[in-house]
Amino acid sequence: MNAINIMMEEHKNILRMLEVIRKVCIKVVNNEQVDYNNFYKIIDFVRNYADKHHHSKEEIVLFEKLKGGDNNRIGKVTVEGMLVEHDLGRLFMMNLEEALKKYEAGDMDSRVDIIANSIGYSDLLKRHIFKEDNALYKYAKNNLSKEDLDEIDEKCKEIEEKAGERKVQEKYMKLLDELESGIVF
Repeated sequence: MNAINIMMEEHKNILRMLEVIRKVCIKVVNNEQVDYNNFYKIIDFVRNYADKHHHSKEEIVLFEKLKGGDNNRIGKVTVEGMLVEHDLGRLFMMNLEEALKKYEAGDMDSRVDIIANSIGYSDLLKRHIFKEDNALYKYAKNNLSKEDLDEIDEKCKEIEEKAGERKVQEKYMKLLDELESGIVF
């Protein structure tokens, strides 16, 4: 198992969801028929697949290795930037959920907040994923020892197996497929 390659594959799934987000927001802008419950499904995917499943492997396993050692200032600074972006993504999801509740209570103007937080999250994650795939992960592969990389693989394997038992990957890939097929691309 190569944990970094698995995380890059997960990025592809997250990018697919970002396209779903964009398409749903375009429907809102165009005053088309929108099932706003799809936004709750998006929030579920983001919180439980992108954040709890994917980001947990980064934060608990990979980032800890990258921060290691007193002479690893580049790794520490880079990781801190990635953590800030993870937290900003969580804020966008919290604000999106709040805007959805206002919309459901009859506040039609909150649609702009639904769009703003959705697109803000999407833009943030596209840039974030690009940096991880093209800089951070390459840095990890080139600068961590084989022992560290093996340990990352082993710890991520354990996380993957536990998630597999709970069918996390299966559930969220099915949800992603459903959202993609339900929204005309």
